[in-house]
Amino acid sequence: MIRVIIPAPLRILARVEGEVSVEVSEPVTLGAVLDALEARYPVLCGTIRDRVTFRRRPFIRFFACEQDLSHHGPDTPLPEAVLSGREPLLIIGAMAGG
Repeated sequence: MIRVIIPAPLRILARVEGEVSVEVSEPVTLGAVLDALEARYPVLCGTIRDRVTFRRRPFIRFFACEQDLSHHGPDTPLPEAVLSGREPLLIIGAMAGG
């Protein structure tokens, strides 16, 4: 099971509290986790990634083990600590403004 922390507005939309867990088949990649997350919570389809291109939405960021994975492709393998469940994959809504 992969632990995932999603932004508060998306937790409200998906009607979950705290972190969620998803089952992902090998190989466990960033894209596979997002596929599993959207399969388990269909209401999130299109909120994290574009529905057609599957590209990350502009103000969404991905972090794992203090590494920014936001600009990595969907085939990026996740760190061992995420695979083992010691660390979560963080999906964060970036802030902008000035």
